[in-house]
Amino acid sequence: MPAIVTDRQYRQILSTAVAERSSGIEDLVSKSNPLYNVLKRKGKMRAFSGPEIRQTLQVGKQETQWARGYDILANPPIELFNDAVFSPAAIYVPISLTGQEMRANQGRNQVHDVIDSTLEAAEMALVDAFDTALHGDGTADGGKAIIGMAGALPIVTTTGVYGGIDRATVPLWRTTTYDAHAAFPTIGTQVTSTTIRPMLSRILSQRSRGNRAADLLVMSEDHYWAYDAATIAIQRIQREGSLGALGFASIEYVGGGTRAEIVLASGLNNAMPANTTYGIDCQSMNIRYREGFNFAKLFDGDGAMPINQDAMAQFIGWEGALTMSSPLFNWRFYDSNPAA
Repeated sequence: MPAIVTDRQYRQILSTAVAERSSGIEDLVSKSNPLYNVLKRKGKMRAFSGPEIRQTLQVGKQETQWARGYDILANPPIELFNDAVFSPAAIYVPISLTGQEMRANQGRNQVHDVIDSTLEAAEMALVDAFDTALHGDGTADGGKAIIGMAGALPIVTTTGVYGGIDRATVPLWRTTTYDAHAAFPTIGTQVTSTTIRPMLSRILSQRSRGNRAADLLVMSEDHYWAYDAATIAIQRIQREGSLGALGFASIEYVGGGTRAEIVLASGLNNAMPANTTYGIDCQSMNIRYREGFNFAKLFDGDGAMPINQDAMAQFIGWEGALTMSSPLFNWRFYDSNPAA
């Protein structure tokens, strides 16, 4: 009996394959982007529902006073908390096959081959797009993309609205930017193997409190290899279970009472800006995803078959946002003039 696959059978095979592969796309994203990987490992990925994502912030500070005897104790009204509001963004990758492709792949092996090839191409497209978005500022595709690190940790910190809050009018909502060309005149004006460690030590000492500081340093190639050259082999510390164990080029910064994973963000199609290090306090960062739509199928069951086309369509999608609850320990270190 000849191996014949009807459209209905084909759609069932496609549906099953998409369901199996879509659950693995998150792992592919995690393996390609160190920020996503660390936030996932630290349990900083949370589902949300509703039209928007609200992140509660402490925007004020309780006043204290020393008192004696019958001194009047002040109790002024203080706005301690408010919300940053993030609009979720959605990304989709299409999976479509024409009727001709279906009929041309009638044997079981041919069917699986064409599905695997189609899904692999879709997975790579989605991984690349998600990585670009996590490094971006949210302006891609007419402002429809998520606001990534370029928006959360901008070069100019005194302008722009982020999470519904105007950084120009709310100083507490500003991250910190350090320009190697101008911020450390006593150390140097370039990022080199001689200057990078003292520059980072200066930044981490300024942007820390107690045991709270940036615990992930995401570096471009220029900065990573400068830091690598600044350390001898015995000083290159790799923590068990760290990003290095997961396939990323990773070492660890230890100094000034703080420890931080240093990871290289590079490779084909990587969107990490050159001459840049992001200092990320993972405790204050979250990836929020729409409940039930975390790299999932858009259409239930077989997918969609247009009434006026000889084709089969399905999408894999994700909806959510990268959110920040405190800018205090998050910073950007870059070299505006690396040739100076």
